[in-house]
Amino acid sequence: MSQNTLDDAYANGAYIPNAAEYPRRWLQAADDFRTSLRAEGRISEDVPYGEGAREVFDLMRPEGRPKGLCVFVHGGYWLKFDKSYWSHLAEGPLAAGWAVAMPSYDLCPDVRIKEITRQITLAVTEAAAQIEGPILLAGHSAGGHLVARMVCENVLPTNVASRLKHVVPISPLSDLRPLLQTSMNEDFGLTLEDAEQESPRLKTCLKVPVTVWVGEEERPAFLDQAQWLAEAWECGHVVEQGKHHFDVIDGLASANSLLTQMLIGGDIA
Repeated sequence: MSQNTLDDAYANGAYIPNAAEYPRRWLQAADDFRTSLRAEGRISEDVPYGEGAREVFDLMRPEGRPKGLCVFVHGGYWLKFDKSYWSHLAEGPLAAGWAVAMPSYDLCPDVRIKEITRQITLAVTEAAAQIEGPILLAGHSAGGHLVARMVCENVLPTNVASRLKHVVPISPLSDLRPLLQTSMNEDFGLTLEDAEQESPRLKTCLKVPVTVWVGEEERPAFLDQAQWLAEAWECGHVVEQGKHHFDVIDGLASANSLLTQMLIGGDIA
């Protein structure tokens, strides 16, 4: 398959109406939500988990004692965004009684994907040290890849991995080998060895409930990526009707959505 064909296969915005408006909406909704949490004293911002400027997370707390910890890892092809765009997606788990940590991480080409995996390992570990109880992981797109990596064998420390209750990769990139032939790899710098090492599809999953979630209206490549992971891990697989790559995460902003209820309740498929 040619580079142009693969670039198109993994292009999301070009196939979503008004795609350019989404980042502005996300940023505004996230800022508004953080403002409300500050007023209630329920957010700790820029909590460090490493030494770098982007190695920080926001920790949002529910009213009352947390039932446990939910970590949401953002996407953007490991190239874009930070935690400030996604705070509103904590609303669902928070309303259900879970504390929510949202980390930033360094981006390609400044670092390689394997370094981002290491950073998210540190972020989850540090957040887990601050909140007791079971742990939920959810991530979108590249973030879906990163939370899937957390449930691979020998990634998280044993004492953290043993607390995992449910992991939900949303529209994940589960096999990085196709990306080797895309123009994005100029920034990723992936070798075949790197791609294989960082592909959850090729790894052994811990004995933890996993549900792969994807939108019905996503690009075929992302439908394939989700199916590959579900088949490799023999885990839950939900294709949400009427959702594309940019709005498939919207359910996390509501405690009553199917996505949030599935995340906090366990594997439903």
